Amino acid sequence: MKNLLNFLARYNNLIIFLLLEGIAIFLVVTGNDYQNSRVLKNVRVLSIGIEKKISNTRTYLNLHEINTKISQENVDLRNKLDRLIKSESPLFFSVADTIHQQQYVYTSAEIVNNSTNRQKNFFTLNKGIKQGIDVDMAVTSGEGVAGIIVSSSENFSVAMSLLNLDFRLSVRMKSNGFFGSLSWDGRDYKYAILNEIPQHVIINEGDTVETTGYSAIFPQGKLIGVVSDFEKAGGDFYKIRILLATDFKKLNYVNVIGNLRRTEQKLVEKSYQ
Repeated sequence: MKNLLNFLARYNNLIIFLLLEGIAIFLVVTGNDYQNSRVLKNVRVLSIGIEKKISNTRTYLNLHEINTKISQENVDLRNKLDRLIKSESPLFFSVADTIHQQQYVYTSAEIVNNSTNRQKNFFTLNKGIKQGIDVDMAVTSGEGVAGIIVSSSENFSVAMSLLNLDFRLSVRMKSNGFFGSLSWDGRDYKYAILNEIPQHVIINEGDTVETTGYSAIFPQGKLIGVVSDFEKAGGDFYKIRILLATDFKKLNYVNVIGNLRRTEQKLVEKSYQ
């Protein structure tokens, strides 16, 4: 109470001024139609602005939930699309169990740990064996290829990032069908290197590069990126620099792709190796 009295005694002139100023403004506004309408208009604009900021804040706070929902919906659509495509193909028999007609199954996941500044980068997913994720499954972002699952526990998985010196992937030029080996040289996280494309092949900057499907891990046609530049690197092949479609510094939600026929394919290929 003493502090309050001291405050009032110290700032009594200011308080009286503000009080009288408020009364004067009130009398002017209520006694004049023009000032009244102007004040009401400004108050309305201020209220709309505050409501908009509150709405934007609520939307921002709900982004995580919205992204999770969208990611799951995309996965469901991919699974349905894969089943429909296979069921309409004359290469597949019509059976009651549509799973036998589906080669790839998709699962969404969120990245909970990621690195891009090392020579051998990995990222961790918030799903594991309980959610259907296991070793040797492909990982893609909404834009392109991201990595391969190398370890999985009950509720978490670790993927080898494309930004890893040990990463190798069979890819092809979409324009002409020639395929080679993609790897990362450990320099810029935005680029990878494509080798083994013969020098007689016509290449242009901006040409699309995609997966071949030869690895039994990635489906064919998954986007890798586009040709940034290229040079003759000795021998009969180009050294092609690829601008990656996936931005690994913004990587958040991913799709994990499982090949339902991978075991069968590896088994039959093993007998000829």
